[in-house]
Formats: sequence, C-alpha cells, structure tokens
Amino acid sequence: MRIAMIGAGYVGLVSGACFAEFGVEVCLVDTDAAKVEALRAGRIPIYEPGLDALVAENVRDGRLSFTTELEQAVRGADAVFLAVGTPSRRGDGHADLSYVYAAAEQVARAAQGPLVLVTKSTVPVGTGRQVQEIVRRARPDLAIEVASNPEFLREGSAIGDFMRPDRVVIGTMAGAGGERALAVLRRLYRPLNLIEVPILATRIETAELIKYAANAFLATKITFINEIADLCERVGADVHDVSRGMGLDGRIGRKFLHPGPGYGGSCFPKDTLALARTAQDHGAPVRLVETTIAVNEARKAALADRVVAACGGSLAGKVVAVLGLTFKPETDDMRDAASLVMVPRLVEAGAAVRAFDPAGMGHAQPLLPGAVHYATSALDAAQGADALVLLTEWNEFRALSPEKLRRAMRGNV
Repeated sequence: MRIAMIGAGYVGLVSGACFAEFGVEVCLVDTDAAKVEALRAGRIPIYEPGLDALVAENVRDGRLSFTTELEQAVRGADAVFLAVGTPSRRGDGHADLSYVYAAAEQVARAAQGPLVLVTKSTVPVGTGRQVQEIVRRARPDLAIEVASNPEFLREGSAIGDFMRPDRVVIGTMAGAGGERALAVLRRLYRPLNLIEVPILATRIETAELIKYAANAFLATKITFINEIADLCERVGADVHDVSRGMGLDGRIGRKFLHPGPGYGGSCFPKDTLALARTAQDHGAPVRLVETTIAVNEARKAALADRVVAACGGSLAGKVVAVLGLTFKPETDDMRDAASLVMVPRLVEAGAAVRAFDPAGMGHAQPLLPGAVHYATSALDAAQGADALVLLTEWNEFRALSPEKLRRAMRGNV
C-alpha cells in the first residue's frame, strides 16, 4: 500500500514512520522546505525517544520519503492522512480548522483517482462532514471518501503507543463509500491483528468525539488528584497513598492519578477548551470540563505562591533552582508547560532563577524571561540556591543525591 501524510509535525512524523515500519510506502508532505531538507538529511526536528532510528531505518529501506510537493505525494496513494495543526483559535478557544480545510482542498485538486482522505488531526465533531463537502465541491468527478482516524500518542512514548495501542478508532460515513474507506484503513492496520488490538469502527462523528472525550476525561483525572493533593496537605494525609488506594480500584485505574503542577502540552489544553466551546455551541455544556480547565490554570498560577511561602514570604534577593521546564519528561515540548506561568512569576517576585532541563532549554529560552540562567546540569542549577523546585519528573532527577543537592544549595528549603 501507499499513503501520503500531510504535515510532518509530531503526529505526522511519528505516524508516518510507524506506518512505514508496518511495510507501507509513506510520503510525508510539509510546506516548510527547511524541515523537509532536515528530515532528508536525518535531522529530526522533535525530541522523541527512538524516532531518529526509526526514521533512518525506513528511509534507508525506501519506505519513507519527504517532499514539499503535495501532488507528487498524493499520486497513486491509497489513502491521504491530514496531520496538520488544529491550534486554539484566538479569542474564543475553538479549534482553528483553517489548515485542515485548506489541506483537504489541495488534496482533492491534486488527486488523480479515487482515494480515502483521513483526518488524523484532532478535530471537533462535524469536521469530517465539512471536509466531505469541501472535496466534493473541489472534485465532483472523483470518489474521495472521508474518514476519521484519531491519534492517541503520548509524547515520550509515541512509538510504543502507535505500535501497541489500546485500540484503533476508525470513523466513516454511512454507505458504500464508508465501507470502502473502512476496508482501506483495516488493511493499513492489519499488522496489529497479530497482537489482537481492538479496531473500533464507528460513525465519523463518534470517532471525532471519542478523541476529545478521552482527553477531557484524562485531564479531569489529573485535575482531580491535584485538588486531592491540596486537601492532603491541609489534613496531613499522603496523596501518593491516596492515589495508590484509588488506583487499585479496577473501576478507576492507576494511570493519570499522579499529583503535579497541572497538565500542559499539545493536546489536553486545546482539546478540553475546544470540547467545552463545541458543547456550548450545541446547547449541551460540559460543566465538569469547564471546571477542569479553570482549576488547572489556577494551579499553575499558584505554584509561584507556594515557593514564596516556602521562602518566608519574600523572594527578594533569593535564588530559586528549577529542575524541568517541559510540560512532561521525555519531550522537548514547551506548549502550555507550567514553567511558562511559574518562572515569570518567580522573576517578578524578585528571584534569580537558575533552570535546567535535559531536552527543553532550546525551546524554553525564547519563551522565558532573559533573567533566567540556564544551567549545564541539575547540580549546576542548584548551586547557591535558596530553594529548589522539581517541576518535570525526568528520570535523571530521580537519581540525584539529596546530600549533593543540599551541599550545592545554600538554603534549607
């Protein structure tokens, strides 16, 4: 089989490389010529464990290629995946679908025969129907079937999530066209039959909503345990034991019950906001999700206040070490990271901030104040600090000796 993946960002690059590993011929398209040239040269623009080796292997074996020419990529493809950005639209929080719609029209005009057009990007309910109208207007002479195949990739473990997923969701239109689209996608995912991965075939609207509902539920679990952590501090309970006790209940599960600075990244913030806006537009508001959004943002803003309180009520003349800047470990992604809220507040409160992150400092520097000193290691960041904040749980921080940290720091906080 042969497919084209429109968009060589995180989702497109990981998905394309993994499909190539399945034995599919994949051509990745991106409008950024510099990115395409970098990929051809073996330079991966994102940090994802194992991705550089996976890309190199499949390029070498001729299954994976990169281009800026959409027509070239679409020619002869059985399916074309849309993996372009759907950021939050300024002003109202709705998903910005302009990239999806533009790419769909370009694919339709470039197509030379029937194909399946699949939205891999996270899109609100109803987007598939809109895409179908766009391609029909652009090419009424061609049978272009639209489907939804949402991704469930976690940054830092994306390759494993693609190769060994909990499920594959495929949404199609009713009728013969939908059956053809489903058949094509089932063929693409056939290697997963060996490990008996469930393939859930639904209407296209259902598939679109599954992704938003799943992300919103996980975001709610994170926010719930963070509020329980605050309560534990007040009453003298251990939130880790509370989390463990809850997670052993099979109805709840252990995942996403780890207290922390609040969720961030490329998915949860924009997807919860888009779901809330969509629900409001349809007269069925999701109050729990709206509250989750508000509580999560408030938690990030309160982080600096906790540091101030721990330092006796003032950070004037104090040095604060911050370990971890990315929104989670095993990624260089700074999108909606708690550090983007906390660090500027520390600086405004008079602190000198010394920060270290194993992968994210290159992306952090243009986003954080110039007053931040970027250290060469965790111990270097702790040197002379009055307080230390562990913000991102990188494994290398777990191995740090508390005694060495205390010796590096000048305070007792």
